[in-house]
Amino acid sequence: MGCVHGKCCCRYPRSSDGDNREDLGRYAQVQTHILAGRSVESAQVPSHNFRLEYSVLTQRGFYPESPEKENQDSYCIRTQLQGNPNVHFFGVFDGHGQFGTECSVFVRDRLVEILSNDSTLLDDPVKAYNSAFSITNEELHDSEIDDSMSGTTAITALLVGDMLYVANVGDSRAVMAVKEGNRVVAKDLSSDQTPFRKDECERVKSCGARVLSVDQVEGLKDPDIQSWGDEETEGGDPPRLWVQNGMYPGTAFTRSVGDSTAESIGVVAVPEVTTVHLTAHHPFFVVASDGVFEFLSSQTVVDMVNRAADPRDASSAIAGESYKLWLDHENRTDDITIIIVHIKALSNSGGGATAKRNGGRTTNTEKETSEIYFTPSASEGYRSVRSELSEVSCCQTVPSSDQSSRVVVSSSLD
Repeated sequence: MGCVHGKCCCRYPRSSDGDNREDLGRYAQVQTHILAGRSVESAQVPSHNFRLEYSVLTQRGFYPESPEKENQDSYCIRTQLQGNPNVHFFGVFDGHGQFGTECSVFVRDRLVEILSNDSTLLDDPVKAYNSAFSITNEELHDSEIDDSMSGTTAITALLVGDMLYVANVGDSRAVMAVKEGNRVVAKDLSSDQTPFRKDECERVKSCGARVLSVDQVEGLKDPDIQSWGDEETEGGDPPRLWVQNGMYPGTAFTRSVGDSTAESIGVVAVPEVTTVHLTAHHPFFVVASDGVFEFLSSQTVVDMVNRAADPRDASSAIAGESYKLWLDHENRTDDITIIIVHIKALSNSGGGATAKRNGGRTTNTEKETSEIYFTPSASEGYRSVRSELSEVSCCQTVPSSDQSSRVVVSSSLD
């Protein structure tokens, strides 16, 4: 869910069977077969003797009024950050606005590069995340891209040894699968930053934003009613952010990278960071754009992944079901991007005496970094704590050392 106004740079890894395209089926509303890229790769985490197996899929949305519209989603997977075999990055970036594709690609490229060059990354990943988002946001403002009414959300996961750090800006989502007896339960690793959240709504209001649905702005509903239900029931006409005396920018999120106009009314690029100590109870996690979760619950997505023997099959099934549900409810679909990361053979028995829990400082210069690029509410068991950085404040654009993320910590997410 992006602005009210609503490129391919691809380096796919080789799939084991050499096939990286799949027909997701024929949809009557569109009268075409939907083709999407698919891939599967793996990465070892030697410090704890387990490996990651991941699948990526992205699908351009169907826009009948703009049939040539680009896929504004992009993603980045980079293994072995800083040459460290225990440090891996996964990110999905959902662009919006006229120059959303350019914003998405810019943030995709710069965020991971800044993290890769941050000497504090292993010692303080949360601080590194804050700094990287702040610098990337400022660089986007200073670039040749017009981000006054365009930008991107970002949902990213950084694995450092057996610690997972999920940083969220916007309304895409990361979900962890957790084994509980005979069940595999979905635990959200991010909380959508939208005006549906009371804390975010009050924060942007204090920065001068008017928070109103489109119907309220157009006078069809009472603007004094500041209750919009929840995202499940009111998603069709959500509360949006507007300047005091104008009909813009109309963003349905309260945090993003870019959107320089919306910054004046409280939209910030400060991430909320979730930290998880991975255990054998965590079989996989999912990082995806909100195109996936508009009509699919986190639990449904986890169930679909859990049923599939191959992560590529799970990616295809989720994308196909998301696409179908969009067309069942609307005359268009959003762009859809999903990364599934399976955690294989993790026992927490240790394994690399020279590596710390946070991934250590071991390096592997024999194998180059692997990269994949493509462009076309807190759960039970979490507790919120303040980081050492100061609280996010109204309308400020300041260095990351003066801003904070909301850090949600779970020792094991059991």
